[in-house]
Amino acid sequence: MVVSQRVLSGMQPSGRLHLGNLLGALENWKKLQEHNECFFFVADWHALSTNYEDTRQLKTFVREILIDWLAAGINPDRATVFIQSHVPEHAILNLLLSMITPVSWLERNPTYKEKQEQIEGRDLHTYGFLGYPVLQAADILLYKADAVPVGKDQLPHLELTREIARRFNSLYSPVLVEPKEMLTQFPKVMGTDGRKMSKSYGNTINLSDSEPEVRQKLKTMVTDPARVRRKDPGNPEVCAVFDFHKIYSGSDVIKQIDKECRTAEIGCIDCKSLVANTMVEQLAPIWESRKSLEANPKRLEDIVQSGGEHATKVSQQTLSEVKEAMKI
Repeated sequence: MVVSQRVLSGMQPSGRLHLGNLLGALENWKKLQEHNECFFFVADWHALSTNYEDTRQLKTFVREILIDWLAAGINPDRATVFIQSHVPEHAILNLLLSMITPVSWLERNPTYKEKQEQIEGRDLHTYGFLGYPVLQAADILLYKADAVPVGKDQLPHLELTREIARRFNSLYSPVLVEPKEMLTQFPKVMGTDGRKMSKSYGNTINLSDSEPEVRQKLKTMVTDPARVRRKDPGNPEVCAVFDFHKIYSGSDVIKQIDKECRTAEIGCIDCKSLVANTMVEQLAPIWESRKSLEANPKRLEDIVQSGGEHATKVSQQTLSEVKEAMKI
C-alpha cells in the first residue's frame, strides 16, 4: 500500500538541464508526483549564493528549467510547481531561523569549504554562502515536508535542517516538522569527456539540445582509451558510451555491444550511432513538448502563478504558526 507524503525538492537555475538532471532527479520526481503531495521549486535565490556577481542569465535559466521540467513530465495538475523568489515567506522564515542557528553548525557544513576550494574565480566568503543551509532549511520547513528526496552526499544538509527544527521546537513550541530522508539512487551519468556529466565541466548533453547537436556530441564522446585502432578489442566497462547503452538500449543490444566490442566486431562509430538512435527516440517527446511550451509562454506563466499562489497559501499558514510560537 502506497502511503501519501508531502514531498519537497528543488533545483538551482545555474544553467540548462542535462541528461544527468533528467535521469538523476526528474524521472524520480515523476514517480513521486503520482502518489504524493509534491512541491517542486526553482531555487533562484540559492543560485545567488555562488553566482551573485553575474545574474544576467538568471531569468533565462529559470524559464528554461521550468520548460524542461514540464517537458520531461512534471505535471502541474499533480504537483505544485513554483519559483522560490515568488514566495517571500521563504526569506522571512530564513531570517527568523538564522537568529537561532549557531555559526558553528554552518561552519561544519561539509560542502562549505569544499565549494570554496573547488569553485575558482569567485569570492565565496559571504554571509549568504555561509548561511545558505538556513535558507535551505526554511525552504523545507515552510511546507512541513514529510520527506525530501536526497542522495547520500546530501544527508548532512538534511540533518542540519532537522537540527534547526528541533532547536526551534525546543525554544518555542513544536511547530516545525522534522523531514525524513527519501534516499534515492542517483545514477552517475557520464559526460562526453568521460567524467561525470556536469555544467561546470562543459561535457553535457542538454535536454534543450537539438537532434543534430545530440548526435554530434555523441560522435565526439570518449570511449575506451586503450582502443586506438578499429581492429583493437575494447573494454565496454570503461567506456562512457556503453554506460548510455545500459540506460537507453534493450538487453539484447547491450549483450551484443558487450560481445562485439570485446572482439572488435563493432567499431566505436557504429556503437555510438546505435545508442544515438535510441537516445533520440526517447528524447523526441521532450523536444516536442518543449516546442509547445516555448510557443505558449502564457501557459508557463499561468502554471507558475498558480503554483506560487498555492505555495504562498501553505507557507503563510506555517509562518503564522512560527510567529505565534515566537510571540512576534
